[in-house]
Amino acid sequence: MTEPILSVRGLTKRFGGLIAVNSVDFDLPAGELHAIIGPNGAGKTTFFNVVSGFLHPSAGTVRFDGADVTGLPTHRISQLGMARTLQIKSVFNGLTVHDNVWIAAHARKGFLHPFRGARTYQDTAEVVARSLEVVGLAGRGSELAGNLAYGDVALLEIAIAVAMQPRLLLLDEPVAGMSPEETQRTVRKIKELSKSVNTLLIEHDVEAVFQIADRITVMTQGAILCQGTVDTIANDPRVQEAYLGKPAERSARA
Repeated sequence: MTEPILSVRGLTKRFGGLIAVNSVDFDLPAGELHAIIGPNGAGKTTFFNVVSGFLHPSAGTVRFDGADVTGLPTHRISQLGMARTLQIKSVFNGLTVHDNVWIAAHARKGFLHPFRGARTYQDTAEVVARSLEVVGLAGRGSELAGNLAYGDVALLEIAIAVAMQPRLLLLDEPVAGMSPEETQRTVRKIKELSKSVNTLLIEHDVEAVFQIADRITVMTQGAILCQGTVDTIANDPRVQEAYLGKPAERSARA
């Protein structure tokens, strides 16, 4: 069997007496678009934060692309090929769309250098162009990031992550706060992107998740409740009770 792109064992994160992530075992096979869902406070974002180095684990191990990255700082994990977006959208509003992505693309090559060859910058420009094309922002590079609609800011964040040419992309609530039209556009882009980049996402919009995920993990109270295909998760009584509600209840809320 091929080694998972991400493999977590016994991952635990405590904040004083609170166990936010509780002895989680998780494998992400290469080539899979996987979603993590669950109610608020389930530990989803904390799990992302520990895996990507924003937080140090209290216990457990994280292996990424065959390497043990447990406790490594964010920048080292990023250099190894893991990129993520954040719940709270974060771009340089005073810079253009192009320049936001250029900074990320060039960061993969190291700092600016006065004697670096022109070809290096040409390579970076090509990465920027491809990243904007992938998310549907081609032709909008000259616009200020601060002038973008909310949905386009989310796409710009994804482009920034893609420009780092990751082996694994972590998306934290990529469609949160979007209109239905923006959601559908972003969902399509994420699905297309997942064909070339291993993708793991957290999302509260269950309908969006059900449209695109190959497999789903449900978390509650810091632990994994169950994992499976869309159909398996949608029809699991434990998931319905803990998070989704019964089919009739979901229809009534819709």
